[in-house]
Amino acid sequence: MGDTGIGALLLGLRKGRGWSQQKVADEYNAREGRAAMTGKEIGRYEREVRIPVPYTRSHLARVFAVDVGVLDRAVAVTKRRRGNGDGSGDGVEGLHGLPVPQPAVRSVTGAVTEDASSSAEFARFIAQRNADELVVEQLEADVARLARSYVSHPLMELYIEIKQLRDGVFGLLHGRQRPRQTSDLYVSAARLCGLCAHVCLDLGHYDSAATHARTARACAEAAGHEGMLAWVRAVESLIAYWTGRYEQAARLAQAGRQHRAGGSIGARLASLEARSLALAGDKASAAIALADAERSREEMLGRDDAPGVFAFPAAKQFAYAGTTHLAIGGRGHVRQAIASAGTAIRLYRGAEADDQSVGDLFAAHLDLARGHMLLDDLDGTEAMVGFVLEAPVERVSASIVRRLVDLGRELSGRQYGGTAQVTQLRERIQHTVVLAAPPAARPPELPT
Repeated sequence: MGDTGIGALLLGLRKGRGWSQQKVADEYNAREGRAAMTGKEIGRYEREVRIPVPYTRSHLARVFAVDVGVLDRAVAVTKRRRGNGDGSGDGVEGLHGLPVPQPAVRSVTGAVTEDASSSAEFARFIAQRNADELVVEQLEADVARLARSYVSHPLMELYIEIKQLRDGVFGLLHGRQRPRQTSDLYVSAARLCGLCAHVCLDLGHYDSAATHARTARACAEAAGHEGMLAWVRAVESLIAYWTGRYEQAARLAQAGRQHRAGGSIGARLASLEARSLALAGDKASAAIALADAERSREEMLGRDDAPGVFAFPAAKQFAYAGTTHLAIGGRGHVRQAIASAGTAIRLYRGAEADDQSVGDLFAAHLDLARGHMLLDDLDGTEAMVGFVLEAPVERVSASIVRRLVDLGRELSGRQYGGTAQVTQLRERIQHTVVLAAPPAARPPELPT
């Protein structure tokens, strides 16, 4: 390696290990204990656009497990080829790009000129960015469109686009932007991760949903966005709810309410808390939280500007209230549940097509079905369940499958007598459950 320059040497050492430039940077940073090096900087060294200073060479030597003298000799070869063998170039780069005192200055004029060149180079560095206002504006429009379409379109139509857009935002965040645009990109990343979490929820992949939710929360924290932090807590509450951890779901909703966020998020979190507390058996606290949800919506000033799935419209609040009343129990609450679910259905059917949440319409119909069942109106039960059973199975989410299973089990109770009507209805429910549930989330067969 006696005649090998520093660029060829570093390239050979990296290729010999099968590493990427970013891998070298990661190994360097692990030894440095901070994010001091990038893959692009390693590329500059390999192309000899820059020459690593002694401090950097000592760390690179440890990365490649070679004696630092090997790197020093390669640097000397490069400098000889450039006609700069006096060693003065060791101070050009400085510690990771920071300026250091030069050992000698030929003249005041030369020093001033060099100093001005350094300022110009830093100005060019500031100007280099991969996202401007137009890019951020288009991203926000795309996220809003996907969030609105999510509630009414088959989710697999949207999932690929959500994933691609999220990965694109991640890529932008690895680059450079102005601080305000970086913050906006983190908000978009949080929303797209939140949409991914919802996709996993609807498919019954709760561990994956939790992973996406954690990343969404990290992005929201990086942006300092209180509204998104509150919304992510709502998603985490949903995950806990659908995995049967009702007390934890209530606590997560309560934690979300600690964030100072406007719009309808307060009503969403209170509704989630109420429903979870009711299932946990704390009926008194559930009723208080339900009243808080109603009060939060009444106190909301102006309309909710959050797009699609990030909003909590009145129709959705009534749907949640119906489920909560059923969980509290008693004929009075059952009648309130029927009224709430009926209101949710009327509001959704009166909304624009893109705002008609298929999942909430299914949930409200199943709450109505259960309410009629508890009031011994099996004809009403059959009519309401039929709305779900006659829908395309690809529109039936994991949570709706869970509701169908629970309803089928209740219909197996002795009080319904195993009549032909009930038997036939349970067979129809079981058929839809088997077709709709993904294999990973498929529940057991209904009891016979």
